Amino acid sequence: MPGPNLTIRPSSAPRLELADLRKGYEEGGRTHTVLDGASLQIAPGERVAILGPSGSGKSTLLNLICGIDLPDSGSVTIGDVDLTALSEVERTRFRRRHIGFVFQFFNLLPTLTVLENLLLPLELKGAVGAKDEERAGRLLERVGLLDRADTFPDRLSGGEQQRVALARALVHEPDLVLADEPTGNLDEDMATQVAELLADLVRGERGTLVVVTHSRVLASRMDRVFRLDHGRIVEDAR
Repeated sequence: MPGPNLTIRPSSAPRLELADLRKGYEEGGRTHTVLDGASLQIAPGERVAILGPSGSGKSTLLNLICGIDLPDSGSVTIGDVDLTALSEVERTRFRRRHIGFVFQFFNLLPTLTVLENLLLPLELKGAVGAKDEERAGRLLERVGLLDRADTFPDRLSGGEQQRVALARALVHEPDLVLADEPTGNLDEDMATQVAELLADLVRGERGTLVVVTHSRVLASRMDRVFRLDHGRIVEDAR
């Protein structure tokens, strides 16, 4: 019997739907509820921020959206694919093909050059060809770091490393980009620059963007803003 179709239509970014997500963890013999009926619909190509303080469940929510973890109940649907109905191997394959990540602490591999870090997501999908290297070069040019392609990450500033991380998240042309506190490790001026660059890059690539953050500066660059409130997602008045 053939497996599920894990391919999203290539003509547009996917719709993202979170339906009644519930997630809890056992702590000291008691269940700590993190998400309690969280629901959200995001249109194709939309840029959305989800605000919340530390411990409010932002990272848990991202882990559910990308299929790293599964909810206790509820569903996550990207395009026409229900991630909660897939096996772990299928979710990993889907994630590599359709989702890009931007992390707070960059997560660049120190033993690889800037260009090699960019090409890594493509290598995970298969062989890297000349067109892939050309795309990586174009993205480095867009983030202003083409001249640092052969540099190792420890020779870059924090802002430069995050710009490389933005390019890496987009190099495999993902339909959905997830960002976990992408400006949280930067000073205010650099955080503003990275926030603008992230929003513009994803829009230019016609992808859907979900950012979890506590930064109002970053949230102000998004199309809509939500916040986590006692395990639920509510729209934020701004």
